Amino acid sequence: KQWYQRRVRGNTTLPGGVPKLSRSAVYKKRAMYKRAKVQVKPTVEAAPTHKTKQVQGEKNGGSRQVPLAKKPRFYPTEDSKNPLNNRRKVKPTKLRSTISPGSVLILLAGVHRGKRVVCLKQLPSGLLLVTGPYKINGVPLRRVDQAYVIATSTKVELPAMPESLTDALFKRKAKPTKNEKEMFVENTTEEPKISAEKIALQKEVDALVVPAVKKVDMLQSYLRSRFTLTKGQFPHEMKF
Repeated sequence: KQWYQRRVRGNTTLPGGVPKLSRSAVYKKRAMYKRAKVQVKPTVEAAPTHKTKQVQGEKNGGSRQVPLAKKPRFYPTEDSKNPLNNRRKVKPTKLRSTISPGSVLILLAGVHRGKRVVCLKQLPSGLLLVTGPYKINGVPLRRVDQAYVIATSTKVELPAMPESLTDALFKRKAKPTKNEKEMFVENTTEEPKISAEKIALQKEVDALVVPAVKKVDMLQSYLRSRFTLTKGQFPHEMKF
């Protein structure tokens, strides 16, 4: 500290051992920006690319430089772009502190926007698994991004949910590719229907969630009503 104060005048030490001038202020006061910066680059030895090979014969020079990595004999006719290395690591999506299993959420996007739903859990993909339940307000099992919901302070104590509630439940079948002849034929494929397995799972989830909703006073009618705003109401000033 004494050396620091001796080199820079006026830089006294405040109570607590903190200097009066900051590092940038000392840099400006000492006029360090006028001094030439001397940087010594570290010496890096280049990796060897060739090796010496002894050659027999009097008129052959005795030795030759042979490359360590043999070049290909054939080259592509067109230049191909090499993909860049991706160093990003996939991190799990962090769940908001206001959202937990059993929280009542308000949907802000999609077909069911404005409806209130119950959060069941967070899936490995980072999306939220929610339901109305379907028996109360018609919202089936859906995956929702937490950016498109409003979390409320209302919460329901849920029992253990079935283990089959995973991302694989929402996976769609790939559409078959068309040939040149089929491209000009009218589309006669049927619309995808809800599988019997998904319907049975929805009934199983409703049988677990509906009794838990009925335990909370006035929650059933709260879930049936839509979230709307009237004139003079601002969502950022509300407490949900």
